[in-house]
Amino acid sequence: MITIMRDGEIVEITQEELDAISYTPPATEDAIRSQRNVLIEATDTWALSDRTMSAEQTAYRQALRDITAQSGFPTDVTWPTKPE
Repeated sequence: MITIMRDGEIVEITQEELDAISYTPPATEDAIRSQRNVLIEATDTWALSDRTMSAEQTAYRQALRDITAQSGFPTDVTWPTKPE
């Protein structure tokens, strides 16, 4: 048996109960910013001086930059869809 804290009390649970508990660690600001930076970097070629970005590409890159301004940041982020 394994003991855990549940609702302020120490209780014993089986390994099967423990395995059934799903836990996703909360997203950290640094992790979200890192992911955002990777996505922006992947589109840097769109912004080269010899190219012209489409409106969709410009909007996508701006939406990525604005991730940190979302009301749910960093735990509830809506990622923009990358244009074709």
